[in-house]
Amino acid sequence: MTREMRDGHQGTGPGAITPDGCAVEFYARLPVGSEPDVIAAAVPAGAHILELGCGVGRVTHALLQRGFTVTAVDESAEMLDRVRRARTICSPIEHLDLGETFDVVMLASFLVHSGDVEVRRGMLRTCLRHVAAGGCVLIQREGEDYHTDLPRERVDPSGFTTRIVSAEPVGEGVHSVRAELEFPDAVWTQTFLSRPLTREQFEEALAEAGLRVDRYLTEDRVWVRAVPMTAWKPEGSREPAENRRTAGERDEATTGVGGGGDGEKAEEGRGGEGRREDSAEAKGREEGRGDS
Repeated sequence: MTREMRDGHQGTGPGAITPDGCAVEFYARLPVGSEPDVIAAAVPAGAHILELGCGVGRVTHALLQRGFTVTAVDESAEMLDRVRRARTICSPIEHLDLGETFDVVMLASFLVHSGDVEVRRGMLRTCLRHVAAGGCVLIQREGEDYHTDLPRERVDPSGFTTRIVSAEPVGEGVHSVRAELEFPDAVWTQTFLSRPLTREQFEEALAEAGLRVDRYLTEDRVWVRAVPMTAWKPEGSREPAENRRTAGERDEATTGVGGGGDGEKAEEGRGGEGRREDSAEAKGREEGRGDS
């Protein structure tokens, strides 16, 4: 069944276009970037990951190869048709309620910057609803210059070009972002709504949903590990030894600097769903809001 386009979103070019304007064929051609490295360093080996907004499964497949179990969710059946070897669920993220919990819930692709505040709230509630006790939520947010370093272009060595052409204010703190995505034999465009969030606004949005920043995983603060507020313990309190060991292992594995937001960002932070200029996701999202 084909879903209607989301308000303010549009896409053009060959192949199927998702409700948020993403070109399925474009994302299917992209190589995976550094996302799996960031994720694997931040969570326990072999964890069961709920990937929200999985797209065509570029990150999904890389995580499976690393020994993780993945339940992949996307609102586009055409995107999910490209996913292999993972359990797939077709649903808007903000309405998802599986009645089960996962070691890790992942919300990438800058989806937390939805132009619709209620959609963002719904997505974060979905994250909280599905994270297991002692688990974590991984979120990918926009880089601080995503809406100001414009126009910009990235030519990838593998042969495609992504451009963020403009980000125009359309009222109430929302921007309409236009991206152009090119391979030698095909061109796509994507227009989507994005709400810029400062670090403080981002953390306030998490708190509203019952989450808090555990640590920023990359120097540019694009990748974030969050935990339910109920998991917070006052300074000086002690957790079971098993939990303390797990936390220590995670801290050693991450590249982040300090918890609670003291780190700087390490991934490039521009580009929709993969906005790091040096990653394939940046390749695809810097380009526009697309699959993970």
